[in-house]
Amino acid sequence: MKKKLLGLALMSTIILGGAGLLNADEVNAHGYVETPAARGYQGSLDKNTLGWTAAMEKYGNVITNPQSLEAPKGFPQAGPEDGRIASANGGLGQISDFVLDETGADRWVKQTVKTGQNTFSWYYTAPHSTTKWHYYITKNGWNPEKPIARKDLQLIGEVKHDGSTASNNKSHQVNIPADHSGYHVVLAVWDVADTPNAFYNVIDVNVKGNGEITPPVEEIPAAPTNVKVSDVTVSSLKLTWDTVSNVKEYNVYRDGKKVATVGGTQFNDTNLVENTSYAYQVEAVGTTGKISEKSTVVKATTQTSEAEDNQKPTAPTNVHSMGTTEHSVDLMWTKSAHFLGVKQYEVYRDGKKVATTEKTSFKDTGLNAETTYKYSVKAISVGGNVSDTSDVFSVKTKEKPSGHSTWKADNVYNTGDKVFFNDLEYEAKWWTKGDRPDKSDAWRLLSDKVLEWETSKAYSGGDTVTFQGQTYKAKWWTKGDQPGTVIVWESIKQ
Repeated sequence: MKKKLLGLALMSTIILGGAGLLNADEVNAHGYVETPAARGYQGSLDKNTLGWTAAMEKYGNVITNPQSLEAPKGFPQAGPEDGRIASANGGLGQISDFVLDETGADRWVKQTVKTGQNTFSWYYTAPHSTTKWHYYITKNGWNPEKPIARKDLQLIGEVKHDGSTASNNKSHQVNIPADHSGYHVVLAVWDVADTPNAFYNVIDVNVKGNGEITPPVEEIPAAPTNVKVSDVTVSSLKLTWDTVSNVKEYNVYRDGKKVATVGGTQFNDTNLVENTSYAYQVEAVGTTGKISEKSTVVKATTQTSEAEDNQKPTAPTNVHSMGTTEHSVDLMWTKSAHFLGVKQYEVYRDGKKVATTEKTSFKDTGLNAETTYKYSVKAISVGGNVSDTSDVFSVKTKEKPSGHSTWKADNVYNTGDKVFFNDLEYEAKWWTKGDRPDKSDAWRLLSDKVLEWETSKAYSGGDTVTFQGQTYKAKWWTKGDQPGTVIVWESIKQ
């Protein structure tokens, strides 16, 4: 497995720039804990000291993409399965094995932390809109010779966010319990607001202090200063302020009533009434729970919808890929701002418009393998004004997997065999001969493309099809049941 991993990695082109590690053709996925170094990021650092081959054998392909440890959010109720937490279930296919889940008291490089307050800092390659960050540590008595499971972890911190981008909240104050010492593992989870996923980073730590903590000084933090209002629309505005030292979070007040608690120095207030004045104040909450005086009042009035739409929206920013296959690119970008609102976005591929969407994402399919495409996006306001074009995002689709053959009717295929048919990749579910991949349920479609429903084909639970312009997913095995008319098919949005 490691030899295969190494072969794949050596085909990748990597650019080292500052603290980040970026793919030459794209920024796949979106952040990692930089300080203290997460296990995956430590691998990218060790590449420079151990050498590429040794680092690849120890850490796996994560050394080329430490920001890619992404899995469904909702931890601990959901998320990666037990035993696969460190690798985030393989990082949604972006990490090619589960090397990061290997165990052993001396297996991983340990970062020194102390009992009590520690600073955990993230590096974002794509600062997604964010709901929160939450932190866990292994319980006393955990077994480092076994893969990490939920039962091994306890919650030690949560940092709330308001749905704005993560870039305004890079460092978090997290307390290591006083009764911990020696080798432990911290799990840091970053919940993204505008996707169903989260990023999972484990940090191997050596806890110093033997359970003794110097009591913190019970000082009241200073009141936030330089509170400003910007990006005022008919129904929203952005509030910002300067950082206050030794602060865990901030309380935001609108017209004297607390409306939010956030970990960063920004708050986006939404669902406001147009042409209405509001007064804001902010107070700081110290790491010991002490609360500062409120800031000076700052006032703002929302815009009126009767105003003439004579402004361009801001240009979309941070265009990137959420996942790239041989035949698709899953684009995403940061939303544009306009005082009346943005109606839609136009997506361009190689200078030609390929889509119009109300979302800040678009999945481009039907592409050629191992081909470079250039994407840009424009925003359209409610009144029809067009923004400047975003920066161009260049991305190369993946190459076709080696070892595959073109399907032939007279060949025998066994479970797991993979073939290409009409430029799409299929995998045999069981022994089969003569069953055409696009017509038989003996084959599972691996390529990222949804085909049109056919009345003569059998489908298994989880298979997706299109019918009359709508996408459907099968709940269980079915054949001949027309989508949209029976409960076996569930309508889904693409």
